[in-house]
Amino acid sequence: MSDPLIYTVGWICAVEPEAVAAGSLLDDEHESPQRRDPRDTNVYKLGSIAGHNVVIASLPSGEYGTNSAAVVAANLLRSFPNVRIGLLVGIGGGAPSHRHDIRLGDVVVGVPGDGKGGVIQYDMGKRRQGQAFEQTGCLNASPVLLRTAVAALRATYARKGHSLGQDIAGALNRWPRMRRTYSRPGVRDILYRSQCVRGEEDCGGRLSRDGGSSANIVERQLRDGEEDPTIHYGLIASANTLMKDAEARDQISEKHNILCFETIAAGLMNHFPCLVICGICDYADSHENKVWQGYAAMTAAAYAKDLLRQLPATDVEREQRLEKHLNSCERASYTLQHFDEPR
Repeated sequence: MSDPLIYTVGWICAVEPEAVAAGSLLDDEHESPQRRDPRDTNVYKLGSIAGHNVVIASLPSGEYGTNSAAVVAANLLRSFPNVRIGLLVGIGGGAPSHRHDIRLGDVVVGVPGDGKGGVIQYDMGKRRQGQAFEQTGCLNASPVLLRTAVAALRATYARKGHSLGQDIAGALNRWPRMRRTYSRPGVRDILYRSQCVRGEEDCGGRLSRDGGSSANIVERQLRDGEEDPTIHYGLIASANTLMKDAEARDQISEKHNILCFETIAAGLMNHFPCLVICGICDYADSHENKVWQGYAAMTAAAYAKDLLRQLPATDVEREQRLEKHLNSCERASYTLQHFDEPR
């Protein structure tokens, strides 16, 4: 059995593909913890990456949102009190634009920009009659140590490129049963125009061989000579609402320069300081499919693994324990659960 006191990295996932991808990229797997807090309902995967002892926790099956994330984080900190850094690694919906050529399978890393801390909660604010929605409040940035590691890794990639594909291939060779679901899909990456809604007859144009209207498919150049996947750095939008509206996606992303949307981070940033890493599995529109989820989860997890390689274990051990945020995290999880009770 593993000693809970040796784990310094807390890694949170939301859905099963994210947890599978994270577990597949561990250098070594550890046994279950010797003990845990009696209030803790999480299930953990333990192991090591680049000399760091890592505890991976997932949200309960069928649950998502900021409230569930806060509960999972509070439980993790109670049972693993020596965790020093946090990672939220998973999948999200991309927000492609004229500024950001985001494709399926790419990775988005939440870093500060435009006076914001890397993640914004776009549904928090005020709505007054006859006025535009006014966003209020702000979320904390990731810890300095993690942002410094991101900057170092970004500079390395600019000079040498990345090797995420090699890490993914190594994991799939080690776990061959994963190849069918977690390899890069062999289907075309299609981006529909924002006005095209899935289910509308013909979407107003001739049907393409891919099953969509050719008049409503955005033509994009091939990435000749570029690495796959591409890593993007910028703002991530988070809320309890799952974004599946391309026009709303475009409006919010244009206003705040958003790169992707997800549903977990807003519940963690002020209570479980962490870096948010998202693999792009869809375009946050009505044309959702799950074909890219496995591969997107792998690209995000591979980036997180490479990031941990940049961090000496001694530097992580010098960080303050995240347990100091436990009371705040517990209050947040209680408040959110109480707020969400049916009335």
